[in-house]
Parts: sequence; structure tokens; C-alpha cells
Amino acid sequence: MKAPVSPPPPAVPTDTINILLKAGRFLSFVRLMKATHVDTQLFSQLNSSTDGITIFAPNDNAFSSQVAGAVGSLNDREKLEFVQFHILPRFLSTSDFQTLSNPVKTLAGSDSKFPLTISTGDNSVKISSGLTKTSISNTIYTDKQVAIYEVDRVLVPKDLFPPAPAPPAPAPAKPVAESPVAPKDASDGVIVVSHHNLVLFGVGTYIAALVFTL
Repeated sequence: MKAPVSPPPPAVPTDTINILLKAGRFLSFVRLMKATHVDTQLFSQLNSSTDGITIFAPNDNAFSSQVAGAVGSLNDREKLEFVQFHILPRFLSTSDFQTLSNPVKTLAGSDSKFPLTISTGDNSVKISSGLTKTSISNTIYTDKQVAIYEVDRVLVPKDLFPPAPAPPAPAPAKPVAESPVAPKDASDGVIVVSHHNLVLFGVGTYIAALVFTL
């Protein structure tokens, strides 16, 4: 009798972090994936599901100082959702983008809370978060289970970065109070005061007295 054939070993999930590191221009995104443990989440998902994943990876140029500062101000939960917003819970080839229904669901959760729209035209795949728009500039990796596409801008979810409120209307100007009219200074006038037999003459600040008798 022939010995039973051993089943092939299970396929090892694709190491998305290693792929991005080898590409050499996604260090900022890789740091965020590790800090939020999304790398572990993707490994578990690929190990337990056949749906695959699609990653829109912003290159390092997409993380300007302004963007990096805004992302740095998020709390841990918000950073997790920010990274997950760049990942779809299924494999999509470039041809699959032509038949998508919008909005597209991401790992961040509800497509009503984190809507992402994808469209095709002019030989390009365009992606919009509602606040930012970008397009796929390069295919980094694809193996029928994992697709990693390069984008030149980060995808900013409206739920995490709502538009700044309009500045308040300026307060009405206060009425200007009229300056009180100063009493006329009599120091430069001539004062004549008669009291009984005393006559006072005042010129300026000087007063002379003249006493006379009737």
C-alpha cells in the first residue's frame, strides 16, 4: 500500500509590511501600521479569510509636515481608523475597479461613517474621501490575495477631520462716547467783584484789591 499523501502546508499569509519596506518609500505608513497593530490585524485576516485585502498605501511624500501633525494629534482609536481607512477587506485587481459600487467599504467600518468613492476614467483609478482626492500611481504588489497600490496623497476621512467651523461674526462696534466739554477756564478772563467797599479786580491768575470809601 502506498503511504497517504500529506496535505500541502497551509499558505503563509503575505507579509504586507515586508513588501512596503522593500519598496522603500512607505516608511511613514509602515510606522502607523505597526503603531496601530494593523499589521497584526491583516495577518490574522489573511490567515482566516479568502477574501483578501486591498491597500492604498500613501508614499512618504504624501505625509507633509502638516499632514503628519494632523495625524499625530489623533488619539489611538482615531489613528487606527485612519490607517484602516486605506484598506479594503477584499482583493481588487485593477479591472475590478470598473465595476465597483460606491461608497466602498473599508476596514475603518461603516461606509456611511467612512465613505470612500472610487471611479475610473482616462486610464486611471481615482479615489476620493470627500476631503482629499488622489489616484493610483503605481501597483506595488499583487498575488490574487493581496493588492497594494501606491497613492500620492493620504485619504482623509471626514469623520476624523471635520471642516473647521466658520469664524464667529464680529461683535457690533461700541458707540463712541462724546468727550465732555471742559468748563471754560476763567484764568485768562477779567473778574470784577464788588463787596461793600471792597472791589476786586482779577486778571489772569492775579487779583488786586482796591479799597475805597464813599
